Amino acid sequence: MEVDRQVHYSPLDSVLELTKVAQEKGSDPFLWAIQVSSNLNSAGVSLPSLELANLLVHHICWENNVPIAWKFLEKALALKIVPAPLVLGLLSIRVIPYRRSYPTAFRLYMELIKRHAFALKEYTNLPTDEKIMNSLAAILHFSPIFGMRANKAGALLVLFVFSIIWQLVDASLDDDGLLHLTPEKNSVWPTKPQEMEVDSPNNYDEKRIEHKKRLLTLNTIMSVELIGQFMQNKVTSRILYLARQNMSAHWGRFIQRMQLLVENSLALRNSKVMIREVFQQLISDSCKILSQHIQGSSPQELHAVEQSRPLGTSASLFLVASRSTLWLPLDMVLEDAMDGSQVNAASAVEIITGLVKSLQAFNATSWHEVFLGLWMAALRLVQRERDPIEGPMPRLDSCMCMLLSITTLVVADLVEEEESASTDEIACGMVSKHQVPRKRRMDLISSLQNLCDYQSLLTPPQSVIPAANQAAAKAMMFTSGINVDSAYFECISITEMPINCSGNLHHLIVEACIARNLLDTSAYLWPGYVNGRINQLPHNVPTHVPGWSSFMKGSSLTPIMINALALTPASSLAEIENLFEIAVKGSNDERIAAATILTGSSLIRGWNIQEHTVYFITRLLSPPVPAEYSGSDSYLIHYAPMLNVLLVGIAPIDCVQIFSLHGLVPQLAGSLMTICEVFGSCVPNISWTLTTGEEISAHAVFSNAFALLLKLWRFNHLPIEYGAGDVPPVGSQLTPEYLLLVRNSLLVSSENILKDRNRRRLARVANFSSPKPIFVDSFPKLKAWYRQHLACIASPLSGLVNGTPVHQTVDTLLNMMFRKINRGSPFVISISSGSSSSSGAGSEDNLRPKLPAWDILEAVPFVADAALTACAHGRLSPRELCTGLKDLADYLPATLATIVSYFSAEVTRGVWKSVFMNGTDWPSPAANLSEVEEQIKKLLAATGVDVPSLATGESSPAVLPLPLAAFVSLTITYKLDKASQRFLDLAGPALESLAAGCPWPCMPIVASLWIQKVKRWSDFLVFSASRTVFLHNNDAVIQLLKSCFSSTLGLSSTCFSSNGGIGALLGHGFGSHFKGGISPVAPGILYLRVYRSIRDIMFLREEIISILMHTVKDIAHSGLRERFEKPKKAKNGTRYGHFSLAAAITKVKLAASLGASLIFLTGGPGLLQSLIKETLPSWFMSINQSEQQGESSGIFPMLKGYALAYLAGLSGMFIWGVNSSSSGSRRRLEALGCHMKFMANAIDGQISLGCDPATWRAYVSCFLSLIVRCTPAWIFEVDVEVLTRLSRGLRQWNEEKLALALLGVGGVRMMDAAAELIIETDL
Repeated sequence: MEVDRQVHYSPLDSVLELTKVAQEKGSDPFLWAIQVSSNLNSAGVSLPSLELANLLVHHICWENNVPIAWKFLEKALALKIVPAPLVLGLLSIRVIPYRRSYPTAFRLYMELIKRHAFALKEYTNLPTDEKIMNSLAAILHFSPIFGMRANKAGALLVLFVFSIIWQLVDASLDDDGLLHLTPEKNSVWPTKPQEMEVDSPNNYDEKRIEHKKRLLTLNTIMSVELIGQFMQNKVTSRILYLARQNMSAHWGRFIQRMQLLVENSLALRNSKVMIREVFQQLISDSCKILSQHIQGSSPQELHAVEQSRPLGTSASLFLVASRSTLWLPLDMVLEDAMDGSQVNAASAVEIITGLVKSLQAFNATSWHEVFLGLWMAALRLVQRERDPIEGPMPRLDSCMCMLLSITTLVVADLVEEEESASTDEIACGMVSKHQVPRKRRMDLISSLQNLCDYQSLLTPPQSVIPAANQAAAKAMMFTSGINVDSAYFECISITEMPINCSGNLHHLIVEACIARNLLDTSAYLWPGYVNGRINQLPHNVPTHVPGWSSFMKGSSLTPIMINALALTPASSLAEIENLFEIAVKGSNDERIAAATILTGSSLIRGWNIQEHTVYFITRLLSPPVPAEYSGSDSYLIHYAPMLNVLLVGIAPIDCVQIFSLHGLVPQLAGSLMTICEVFGSCVPNISWTLTTGEEISAHAVFSNAFALLLKLWRFNHLPIEYGAGDVPPVGSQLTPEYLLLVRNSLLVSSENILKDRNRRRLARVANFSSPKPIFVDSFPKLKAWYRQHLACIASPLSGLVNGTPVHQTVDTLLNMMFRKINRGSPFVISISSGSSSSSGAGSEDNLRPKLPAWDILEAVPFVADAALTACAHGRLSPRELCTGLKDLADYLPATLATIVSYFSAEVTRGVWKSVFMNGTDWPSPAANLSEVEEQIKKLLAATGVDVPSLATGESSPAVLPLPLAAFVSLTITYKLDKASQRFLDLAGPALESLAAGCPWPCMPIVASLWIQKVKRWSDFLVFSASRTVFLHNNDAVIQLLKSCFSSTLGLSSTCFSSNGGIGALLGHGFGSHFKGGISPVAPGILYLRVYRSIRDIMFLREEIISILMHTVKDIAHSGLRERFEKPKKAKNGTRYGHFSLAAAITKVKLAASLGASLIFLTGGPGLLQSLIKETLPSWFMSINQSEQQGESSGIFPMLKGYALAYLAGLSGMFIWGVNSSSSGSRRRLEALGCHMKFMANAIDGQISLGCDPATWRAYVSCFLSLIVRCTPAWIFEVDVEVLTRLSRGLRQWNEEKLALALLGVGGVRMMDAAAELIIETDL
């Protein structure tokens, strides 16, 4: 037995014996601790000892719960014989459940927390640190409770602090009888003993009972006060911030308990140390504990800037005006979306929503300011169209769509995002129902109420006044207590109202919001919303007129009713749904009527239900299989008349633009490809008669669908325009394959689509049209044409073989086109060796081949080549060539697209001779060419662009390449009627692109010829022709960019730039506002209409940075009159010389936001990736000219760093999005990781930099601050090792707060490093 006792004897057994003896003798705790430490050291036990901690806690609880034992424990903690975190953790699970039985023990436990829980630094970097924390994790069950497996000491320390506070909160709630009010009804921690407590006989003593009750009450108060100390302490509060950042679900439940404690705790009310209001403030601050420090996390100078105020008069004026310039990128994106020559595969709702989120994060503005800024940007867009120039591309309807439909949908999505997120939190138990925030909705209401303060922006365009007046009358009747429905306004004119009901755009905006459930009719009661009251309604009002009300009551679709409904927009979704049902299930005449109505005013002016109208039209283009259908042909032929009406109805440019804004281009393309495939394969031997008496064939339906389809991508542009560098620009993505790819992506059910309201809308359309993916291979005929089209662009025409069906079709078409000529001379046009086109006897109808449209399109390039060759060799006159081509286009209008494709390709090859536009063989521009050229030069000069090399028409005769001369001559033969307009809409942009690619002055010649045809389009055509200059001259592009920057910053002397800002950049559109010619065009407007024609956009990377740096230099020099010296402290901030640094920073931000907008619009992801990965690193590594010239002193280097950081950060936010749900986020990972690694390498000294150190430091600090504050989701995509190195470098620069912020938003993986930084630096 003696041997066994010696074998199992351990140092801890001797410590236990020593403790018992000391306890009996009442020994001095200090002497006891010294002896214990000596014994353990002698036995080779490392200190602090985990085993001793377990032993002492077990010894006390509960057989030795006496004061001397607690003193021994406290002395062991003080001398670090035992680890404090482990002891506190052990005591928490032993003492808290028994706090009612042993109130003194609970009191002592809390005293130990006060002494040791806040001294975390003393217990880090110990040899047993990780072992201690792992033991603690096992004791407190971190993994099962928090659902995360943390194995680093720092991360475990966060869980420890969080759990200790949570246990105290639950214990306090339990003591106040509130724990049952939590969703879980209990605590995840033990707050009550597991076994039954049995009171000793002494516990029934009245004095003891009273003392115990008093002690329990005091303990609860002390517990609440201790919680407050944890929230107030600098270190533990930041530790809690890490828990909030990385454990959101648990944090939500914790804050819910804290809120319950604040609102109901009796102990908190009785506390003399921690009052309820202070506690509430602490809870609020805990949710944003670090954000205050991030504001000052950039260098000290930036902190001073953020706190400073403008001092000089000019600076004051600029900063007051600068509130609107916060939204400059919005104005540019809205204006860019109005370019009718280009559609977008992405919804404007998605683009603008992402941009709004980015600007809100960057500017740190309230949602009230965001919504007000968004409405005002959309209103400015409409005001720029108040006096537009006349041309083939109307914009007003698109602008009104943007204001009243798109902008309202953006706002609705943002409001729903907040409220649906709150609903999810309720479901997860993170917040209670009464905590659901409606902040964005309330901010929206306040922003709409403030809109009435901007009357100059609310004046409606002339054509919109009736709708605005009706909206005002509706509100006036409501406030007057008169209840009328929409039928009343169908029976009466606003001019017949007994009071003046003058409305404006504010009334239309409110109506749009009410229609989408963002507001209710209480908005009519806003002060000043309506003026006056109506006491009585007019008498003798007709009781029944054709209109939507009578239609909904069952009136039949008579011609009068159809006309009334087509001219009046629907006011509710139910009306549109009723029409859709008729279009699907009605007779042929009813279907035609429904299609006519849907594509009428409801599409153009039905702003309150426009998203539903375009949705149903798109669905009707892929109608369901009729119940009575049977046969082998496609069921779509059964719908031919209705489809044709729909296609004609949505063909105008402004209608196509509306579909584009709503994001329906990919779905529209899928439906149109199906229609083209079906009707292009039909022999035109059947026809349909419309209700108007018009007869249509399969060729007509095909041509209308095909022309509309080709408007959806840049089909006539050359491969060289599809990109430069290693990444293609955004515009090149508009190919059939890409459009179908976007459409198919909406069929995939993902979390992002389900959460995004706009994507849910688009996915619903795609699923109804075709629930399965669609590919180009699904359309063999279309695919064959598309391949031939690309081959024609890429290389000279070849492949025609004698005797083949294509060869025979070519013969037939040439006979049809030149039948009159061939009758007199049978060998005029040769298409191949030994073959000629000759005409036999027969009528004109017999000459028109009864062939499917796809077969004809396959032959058209060879027909055009033969005709052009004949003209070049003199066998065919120019007039005969154009007449023949026009006959071909009249026979099958879709052939115009292939003619465009062929001519575009042939011009670029340069093999055709130029022809003299002399007025004899070809039309002459001489009558107005010199005037057009002079106007172009004046327009460019007024915009700040000087191009001396522009030649005048007087110096040489006007010549054009033969294909271009033929094409322009063909287009001017068309009448400007509705039937021709949809095909001219296709040919017009192609003609402009073709002429722009030819040497100067081809484009002015084309413009001159068209001005002779349509004089009222003169200003539009001159403006279009002026854009050609930038295609041929990169220096002109640079001048235009400089003009954009100087105008925006108010650094230019042009008429646009006196005050700078959005008005200077975008002006008021363009038009003939000055007598005697076109008015100057604002530089921003010109750039937005030019950049799509720039073939090599990659050169803009360096130029934008160069211009930005020159702009920063101008800002500094214009503001700082004196040489930069040491900053003088002003009362309200830092002041350099006679200028406020705040004003300089504000202008730098504006310049950077302009640069970021240009990158976003011009090159998208490709340009940004090149900028981030290549251009910026090269710039920092090179020795800049300003450093060589000795301009590296003072504030200028710092401003340069800030400007580049804002440029890079904002460009990334606009293109990649601020979170991971945006469509651009998938392109972010590589480029961002590469750039962050570059910064880490440069900070570590692995890369030599050539720029000023102040510039580099300002850039890194500002860029990282932007990411932490605006886009924390980006940090999750950056390598842990890179983040750690960046944090280390920031600490070397004394940027500890930014270093912590960077680690704090890096997720659980960075929690260990963040916790260690907090503890080491006492942040």
